[in-house]
Amino acid sequence: MVTIKDIAKAASVSVTTVSRALNGYDDVNEGTRLKIKTIADQLGYSPNMAARSLISKKTKTLGLLLSNVTRDSSKDNIAFEVLCGINDRSGELDYDLVLFSTTPQKQKVKSYKTLCQERGVDGVIIMGIRLDDPYLEEIVSSDIPCVLIDITLQGPNVGYVTSDNTTGALAATNHLLESGHRQIAMINGHEQAAVSLLRLEGYRQALQNSSVPFDETLVLNGSFSEHGGREAARQILSSRPEVTAIFCSSDLMALGALQGVKDMGKKVPDDISIIGFDNIDLTAYCTPALTTVHQHKYELGSQAAQILIEMLEGKEIIHHVMLGTELMIRDSVRSI
Repeated sequence: MVTIKDIAKAASVSVTTVSRALNGYDDVNEGTRLKIKTIADQLGYSPNMAARSLISKKTKTLGLLLSNVTRDSSKDNIAFEVLCGINDRSGELDYDLVLFSTTPQKQKVKSYKTLCQERGVDGVIIMGIRLDDPYLEEIVSSDIPCVLIDITLQGPNVGYVTSDNTTGALAATNHLLESGHRQIAMINGHEQAAVSLLRLEGYRQALQNSSVPFDETLVLNGSFSEHGGREAARQILSSRPEVTAIFCSSDLMALGALQGVKDMGKKVPDDISIIGFDNIDLTAYCTPALTTVHQHKYELGSQAAQILIEMLEGKEIIHHVMLGTELMIRDSVRSI
């Protein structure tokens, strides 16, 4: 195995100079650095990451902690796109990525800190966690740097990346209002999802701005599932026939709502209009193509990795980022 001593001998420099050049220290002459890296490549040098981590006390490994990953959400490509963004950016910055998951049952047995230490990660990106998750309080007070996706908490070692959920929901509801709809129902996720609360706020603001009274009986929870969206749509059509449009706070629930409308012998958008949120791939290919709110899922992951790595490297940065959303107008909303 090629060592830094071999490189030092071939380059006619000290072992210390080789070590500092390969580890990116700025006190090495650029010409010398280039020479050392060229020789290292020619000799086929590969750093011993285990030894490096013992010296630096860092593994250069990020953890991605997903909560309650289930097969039921396989149609929802949000997590995959976020994962791609995290993986690409961490790789570009020379960090490895470890994926691990948790459930409420696991959390009763193993603390957040223990989980991170067992995986040997320097910091963690967390996605899919609930507001009542037992780990959340521990995360905020932990000395392990962490970036949350879609929960806007802050702390000395905590950052977040999120989409502008309220403005996105406002735009979706405004589109229905501008299309002439006044009896607008909402299929939301659940009360322990931060995005549900924010998207509900956008829906309420849009109604208020148009002097349309908010009716809490027109807001049903669909648990961010296709089945939940289907059942909620059936209930709305059965009990509130005056409703002409439904805003779903996720595309997966909107796809379920399309089926629920079909179950009731009605058509979208002829009998009722539906709009979703997320812009997952399937929405452009279902019938009718779904009007939805696009969020930049890949960028959520990329920005999360960027922030976490900058936190780990002690850079003075803003630890929170909010990405914009865009309304994608397709065929599931009609004007009345």
